[in-house]
Amino acid sequence: MYHGIPQNDVGIRTDVIENISKSKGMKMLIRSMAPEVIACDEIGTKEDVNAIKEAVFSGVKGIFTMHGKDLEDIKENTEIKSLIDNKKIEKIIFL
Repeated sequence: MYHGIPQNDVGIRTDVIENISKSKGMKMLIRSMAPEVIACDEIGTKEDVNAIKEAVFSGVKGIFTMHGKDLEDIKENTEIKSLIDNKKIEKIIFL
């Protein structure tokens, strides 16, 4: 974003939220915009995971990124581990 304008073509049916925490942004979107998909970069905090759980329970799909070299590394984050263990994450892709 630059001056409130996305710098990549994200499509006409895409809203980009800025200047707010990821967790608050996700919760605002769920309550006010009825999204089909939420995409969020670099998740990992307890608040992020709680917002993701709220999205999943509301029927919203998600695409989320985080840093980690392998599954064991990712599971060191107890919040993310809970999502994996409770089968709230369908796929994990390593790049």
